[in-house]
Amino acid sequence: MPDSIRQIRTIVSAILLAAVGASLAGCSGGDFGRTRANMRSDDMHSWLGAEATGSLGLKASQFQLTDEERQLRDLAYPMIEPPLSRPAWKSVFGDYKALPSPWRQKIVFDRTMYGRTLIDEPHRSHSSRYAQLIEDVRNDVTRFEPFFASAIRVIDLDKKREASMARVSALSPQEKADAVERMQENSLIIQWVQLSLEQRVSSYRFALERLVIQAPDGMAADADRLIGELAAQTTNPPVAAQPVYDRAVVSKG
Repeated sequence: MPDSIRQIRTIVSAILLAAVGASLAGCSGGDFGRTRANMRSDDMHSWLGAEATGSLGLKASQFQLTDEERQLRDLAYPMIEPPLSRPAWKSVFGDYKALPSPWRQKIVFDRTMYGRTLIDEPHRSHSSRYAQLIEDVRNDVTRFEPFFASAIRVIDLDKKREASMARVSALSPQEKADAVERMQENSLIIQWVQLSLEQRVSSYRFALERLVIQAPDGMAADADRLIGELAAQTTNPPVAAQPVYDRAVVSKG
């Protein structure tokens, strides 16, 4: 009887391990923090334009995205998704969600959230918290140039689009509306990223100040230098999208 019980337990354990492995393989997209492959698509970030315009009571364009516009949205998403907004255990499963634009009436920026999350999450030491902060800031610094290079191309093409509309024969009202709405979407996405970067700089500084108070460390100097670099880039972006709608952005904290 004991031998039979051991055999049953061995079989059950093997089945459970196989099930867990299959589950992780099916849900994970590869590297931690990356959206799983079966959730990826060419237009997975196309909702950004509709969200930005819709939050201001504007209509979204019915035009298909160009390659440059699609790239702009792909590069924008990681810069507007709040850092540390996805717990590590969720990131394994490729957690992905649409985000509300900063122009939503109920959206109020809280500069303390990132720092509180960084400090409250379990870490082996305060050094690892500094390391996480440095990594998050460095990621934003690294993403800055590719995004704004894309933004420059999109704005340049939109200027050509706007200039050419006067010469298009038999331009229908709907075609003109869709063209204008697409230019509005592109401009708002760039403004969204610009605002997000300003908020991140504020959040990172708050987090660093709290870390220094709780656990002074030589790593603070590296973090401060990187935050300063990001702040300088954010203050002087290579291109600034023109506002398409006269409405103040509400932020507190």
